[in-house]
Amino acid sequence: MGKLINEARGDVKLSADILAYYANNAEVFLAPTQLNPKVGQAHMESSPMGVLLCVEPWNFPCYQLARVAGPQLMAGNTLVVKHAGCVPQCAIAFEKLLLDAGAPAGAYTNLLISHEQCNQVIDDPRIKGVALTGSVKAGRQVAARTGQNLKKSCMELGGSDAFIVLADADLNKAIPWAVCQRFASSFLARWCLSFVFRTKRRPLHWRTTPTLVWADRSGPRARRMANAWPARSTPG
Repeated sequence: MGKLINEARGDVKLSADILAYYANNAEVFLAPTQLNPKVGQAHMESSPMGVLLCVEPWNFPCYQLARVAGPQLMAGNTLVVKHAGCVPQCAIAFEKLLLDAGAPAGAYTNLLISHEQCNQVIDDPRIKGVALTGSVKAGRQVAARTGQNLKKSCMELGGSDAFIVLADADLNKAIPWAVCQRFASSFLARWCLSFVFRTKRRPLHWRTTPTLVWADRSGPRARRMANAWPARSTPG
């Protein structure tokens, strides 16, 4: 999907760390917790819900799967996952990774389906809950369908908050990280950046700030962008 090589490697490493974290701490996380009510005795314990449908986006193709698979498989839930249509190889590879690691067949199932077909999956009585990371439009559609079936849902919806740099900030540090964080989420070479830099004299839109040049994959603009990029995210 066009991710920078260092960012792609970081995505894979972070995913591995997440899976290892839940595997190493599962016993502690799932242990019953003794409560101390004023009257009587009580304790809290964790129980799996059943089969969950997860709808995930493309921008972090491994991480988006790992952050769901790690805790849910640890908790004993079974997952059916619809990944973004533009990253099918990542979706297939992630499922194969779990099978190769010894996960039982069917614990994690990759679904190569369309958004429209998700409704049929949500309607299936075997599905006990739905988690979605995506746009507000997708969230409305999935939440509505899930509500019709009286099933639990969890929505993480996208957006674009303003990146505001105050007058006393160090622009030599703020600008590279502003570019890095915006591109880390979008990866679209011609997405307009929503940055506002405030100085003592007047607000500066990013287009008027000399260091924030437009990213091009070749020529002096690309070199200028590479020079502005933080060391850990150098384009490769």
